[in-house]
Amino acid sequence: MAKDVRLADTTTADEKSSGPLVALRAMSVQFGNQRVLANINLEVPRGQTLAVIGESGCGKTVLLKTIIGLVRPTEGNVLFDGRDLCRLSERELSEERKRFGFVFQQAALFDSMTIAENIAFPLRQHGKQDRHEIEHLVRERLAEVGLPEAAAFKKPAELSGGMRKRVGLARALAMNPEIVLYDEPTTGLDPIMSDVINELILRTRKRYPVTSIIVTHDMNTARKVADRVVMLYPLSRLKGDSPQMIFDGSPAELDRARDARVAQFVRGEARERLMEMREQAQLAAARD
Repeated sequence: MAKDVRLADTTTADEKSSGPLVALRAMSVQFGNQRVLANINLEVPRGQTLAVIGESGCGKTVLLKTIIGLVRPTEGNVLFDGRDLCRLSERELSEERKRFGFVFQQAALFDSMTIAENIAFPLRQHGKQDRHEIEHLVRERLAEVGLPEAAAFKKPAELSGGMRKRVGLARALAMNPEIVLYDEPTTGLDPIMSDVINELILRTRKRYPVTSIIVTHDMNTARKVADRVVMLYPLSRLKGDSPQMIFDGSPAELDRARDARVAQFVRGEARERLMEMREQAQLAAARD
């Protein structure tokens, strides 16, 4: 059962505009008996591009979902523009989500819709009805991600993986969001198309006053697009009460990190991990 440690929302309008856009305060998430995130404290200033890295299973995607209010923390607080999302009604939360764009890992396009209909979906969901205005916005967003107008009439299955990713970004930008959340935006793409996505992320930041949070395994993405990088570590592998966030710094500082866990991840070195897995297998065999 979630512990009631919510903070009262006494933040003034001036404090909201000058404070961080996102703030996590002693935030933990647990599903049944499985802890995924523990005591996360994180502030994301307006306009910053933050990359969240870490191996599979460390809670990166769950972190994104708590920031947008899809997952409620078991403990602690998730503040967006000074408002505690856990204290909002569903109607209030829905209004706040209009300020978000979300780029899903596999684009998550609707197969039965055309590309134009996919991009227009959030516009129509939030009450925009003018057909000519919607068509103009769709063409504008397609151009911003480097896709021709002809793509608007195709179905997702007719596009390459990289093109679908770009459509996902176009849809995320449809509502002119203040913050864009990216879940593994380059997964499954070749190096050239991955860099196309990285360039689009950079251009989006230059074109709009947007805050970005990017979950990624791709160190090229983290180095190229991020102002700041944080690294999470799986709770199952932490000892004692060690913090789950094991790095917080610039991309340049990431490459100089002295923590062996960070250095191994950044360099993609598996030797220590393989030794650890072998020891765990031996212990499990001994117990059996």
